[in-house]
Amino acid sequence: MKKLRLVMVGNGMAGVRALEELLKIAPDIYDITVFGAEPYANYNRILLSPVLSGEQTIQDIMLNDVDWYAENKITLHLGKTITRIDRVKRVVIAEDGTTAEYDRLLLATGSMPFMLPVPGKDLDGVISYRDIHDTNAMIEAAQKHTDAVVIGGGLLGLEAANGLKMRGMNVTVVHLPGWLMERQLDPVAGKMLQKSLEDRGLNFLLEKNTQELIADEAGHVKAIRFTDGLEIPAQLVVMAVGIRPNTALAEATGLHCNRGIVVNDTMQTYDPRIYAVGECVNHRGIAYGLVAPLFEMGKVCANHLANFGIGRYQGSVTSTKLKVTGIDLFSAGEFMGGEGTEEIVLSDPIGGVYKRLVLKDDKLVGACLYGDTVDGSWYFKLLREGKNIAEIRDSLMFGEANTGRPGDLGHEGFTMAAAMPDSAEVCGCNGVCKGTIVKAIKEKGLFTIEDVRKHTKASASCGSCTGLVEQIIMFTAGGDYSVATKAKPMCGCTDHTHQEVRDAIRLNKLLTIAGTMELMAWRTPNGCASCRPALNYYLLSTWPHEAKDDPQSRYINERAHANIQKDGTYSVIPRMWGGHTNSSELRRIADVVDKFNIPTVKVTGGQRIDLLGVKKEDLRAVWQDLGMPSGLAYAKALRTVKTCVGSEWCRFGTQDSTLMGQQLEHALARMYAPHKVKIAVSGCPRNCAESGIKDVGVIGVDSGWEIYVGGNGGIKTEVAHFFVKLKTHEEVLEYAGAFLQLYREQGWYLERTVHYIARVGLDHVKKAVLEDAEHRKALYERLLFALDGEVDPWHEPEKALVDTRQFEMLKA
Repeated sequence: MKKLRLVMVGNGMAGVRALEELLKIAPDIYDITVFGAEPYANYNRILLSPVLSGEQTIQDIMLNDVDWYAENKITLHLGKTITRIDRVKRVVIAEDGTTAEYDRLLLATGSMPFMLPVPGKDLDGVISYRDIHDTNAMIEAAQKHTDAVVIGGGLLGLEAANGLKMRGMNVTVVHLPGWLMERQLDPVAGKMLQKSLEDRGLNFLLEKNTQELIADEAGHVKAIRFTDGLEIPAQLVVMAVGIRPNTALAEATGLHCNRGIVVNDTMQTYDPRIYAVGECVNHRGIAYGLVAPLFEMGKVCANHLANFGIGRYQGSVTSTKLKVTGIDLFSAGEFMGGEGTEEIVLSDPIGGVYKRLVLKDDKLVGACLYGDTVDGSWYFKLLREGKNIAEIRDSLMFGEANTGRPGDLGHEGFTMAAAMPDSAEVCGCNGVCKGTIVKAIKEKGLFTIEDVRKHTKASASCGSCTGLVEQIIMFTAGGDYSVATKAKPMCGCTDHTHQEVRDAIRLNKLLTIAGTMELMAWRTPNGCASCRPALNYYLLSTWPHEAKDDPQSRYINERAHANIQKDGTYSVIPRMWGGHTNSSELRRIADVVDKFNIPTVKVTGGQRIDLLGVKKEDLRAVWQDLGMPSGLAYAKALRTVKTCVGSEWCRFGTQDSTLMGQQLEHALARMYAPHKVKIAVSGCPRNCAESGIKDVGVIGVDSGWEIYVGGNGGIKTEVAHFFVKLKTHEEVLEYAGAFLQLYREQGWYLERTVHYIARVGLDHVKKAVLEDAEHRKALYERLLFALDGEVDPWHEPEKALVDTRQFEMLKA
């Protein structure tokens, strides 16, 4: 039977989702042709901001690369814009003359950014923020200019501002309303968001109306002027003030358009052979800009293109769960309230948490969450299903974990993933429930987040549900999750895993990166920036004093032996044993600050003094004048040992925590590891040094010391596990050292202790360190052997293999 011809105009997320759904249910009906105006295949526009900030590349956010089209026998035309549709002959014509005949046509032309109609909007340096072309233009501008203005305080504008700030620009956000993200947040949450972003260095001008953009002599934008007369410099102006459906092609074709291509519930236009999905569409008077409704449209459209004819798109109840520069936000429904509604509000500005729930007739009709969005999906489910919440009204604000109702999420003693019903929605963008993910994991043997994304699309769009999806994988795969992690190659240069490489280095006594690559048949002769630092660490930690360090296989911070900052300068943190210092050291630090005009001096969270803004060419002289050891604050190594004042001064102290911290830091200084290591010693259970969230935490009790391991105070705080109770300082040094050596020998590069313990299991660690005294002592001796003779990079640069030319060349 001859296949029908399906042509799609537009190659974005909504259109390709329709094709994916169509291929799942009817893979053999159509010969498919796709035209995309951009030179790239289908990528995730939601993740353009990480590309702008330098955290990801276009390849990282690609949803369907060109191979996917080839594998599905789809003819793909990239960089070709369709300029005309002949509905009589049923053919589309591109601007370069390329044509394609169709039996069914799918329009997915998306939207166009709105540009303010002000004088100067066409100047060089004035751009929108919509696609990878705009992103690349901003990256290029950030390399040349200093001052940027982003017009628009919505999500897109804030992401653009954050990305430009991370690129080193001075950024001001201009917004006409009185608070940020007014469509998603109420005034209180909007002001809290503004304060958080101001703390990160962004500037804001609210209730400002742009009058004109001012040009320099070369015709490039140089400033922005407002209607109140204020004028600020701007060599880059990004307009992020909204979008409009891209209907030009449809209108020229004679299709009915009204603030979008008008479609019915089957996603058909007024020409039944032509369908439309995405941001270009007007359905029942609404044009949607969020990804979840667009994907729902794609599913219905595919159903009808497959001739099933049973799907209907009836509109979407939208929710917004966003991460604005790392800040959690969620809003849904009528979160601003209204007539006949009542509100339950929790406000904790100091803690950075705000929740506003709007009720009407014992039903949740709106929610606005800032800082704590873990229950966003649950609130959205209550809202969407119109459930009566009278019985749980008293505990509603505190989330599903506290409702006490069978079948709800988060029963005490269970993780959220374990307690979720299979019907609970996990990924709002793609409408994926827990049951779908669990079924895919079990039936297809999935173990990684990448595999789950590929097979279910969960967490493949905005990414805000990634953490929950990972929990579901761990809960469902159980012990096999560790096996799955092992199965992942180190990088694209090899099929070998981290463990296989470590084993080969040990068994074959490999001492060089080149020798390891040769033996293990590396695909890329010289490796890459991912595998070379890992190989270098594995060689040095396996064969100390025999394997030779390769400085060029370290990251820039470890090559320069300083922590590079976003403006290209460096920070210097001298080591202070256990946080203890004296007047002589403080005088030297003050003299160095004055001599080298160091702009910022800051006390770190690890009780050290950080000198920020040091020029690279001054680094050697700064360290020479300081005369203090390097704190290795730039390295995958022991950072600091934080202490409280302990029994020496504190009336509650039970043990001398300062002395214990100094002994630990002296013993472990210059200890390199798979990742950074932080230690804290508290003199009593009041835990002022925050020992409970450190890689190794030591807490003084009446009878001695308690050791805790595997804590993490980073983006996701992890409480450390109780490990052992000891009596003497010597025992603390031995047990802590043995644990860290086990981690050094078994941990994978860039794996924190919390993840190492999660992978191998706490029982494995206890068995190796606590239950086998001989093995424990051997581990500690190997650690001491490895650290014996380790040199300070700044005071013995020749022995430390520091390439001093990198500093001298700058002066020249």
